[in-house]
Amino acid sequence: MPESHTDNTLDIIEGDHVRGTDTTSTTVLVYGDYECPHTRALELVLTRLRRREPNAFRSVFRHFPLRDIHPHSQQAAEAAEAVYALAGPEAFWVMHDGLFAHQDQLDHAGIERRGAEAGVDPAALRAAVEAGKFADRVERDVDSGAANGVDRTPSVFINGERYLGARDVPGLQQAVAATRK
Repeated sequence: MPESHTDNTLDIIEGDHVRGTDTTSTTVLVYGDYECPHTRALELVLTRLRRREPNAFRSVFRHFPLRDIHPHSQQAAEAAEAVYALAGPEAFWVMHDGLFAHQDQLDHAGIERRGAEAGVDPAALRAAVEAGKFADRVERDVDSGAANGVDRTPSVFINGERYLGARDVPGLQQAVAATRK
C-alpha cells in the first residue's frame, strides 16, 4: 500500500516554476536535473508540444539534481533559483532553457554566462551560488520528489499521477489529450 502524506506534495505551490496558463485542466510536473540528457530531451519535447498546442497544458519544473552522478547539477539548480530571486520568473525560464541548451557548460563560467543572458549580474549570481543561498530552495524540491517516489530524472507526473509512458511528442500529446476527455 502506498504511503499516505498529510499534504499533497504534487500540488503546485508558491515558488514553483510554471509555464503556461492556470486555466488549463492539465498540469505536467517534471522533476529534472540540468545535467541529465534525458531531462533535456523531455524539455525539448515539452517545448514542441507547447508550440503545437499553447493552451493544452501547463508545465512545472522542480529540481532533482542527481548529485552522485552529475557533479554540476546542484550548482546549476541553485543558480537557476538565484536568477529567479534576482530577476523574476521570465528570467528563470531564460536561465532554465540556457542551462539545458548548454548542458556541457555547467561550470562556474558557463553558469555565469547563462545568468548574464537572463539579465542577472554575474557577480551577484556568483555570490549567491557560492554562499549556498538557494540550497534550501533546491532541497525543498528534492524532498518533494523523494516523498513522491522520484529516484531518477526526469520523473513526470500528469495531474498528480506518475506518467511512465512514451516521452516523445506523440506519446505526451496523447497523454495530455486523455486528461481532457
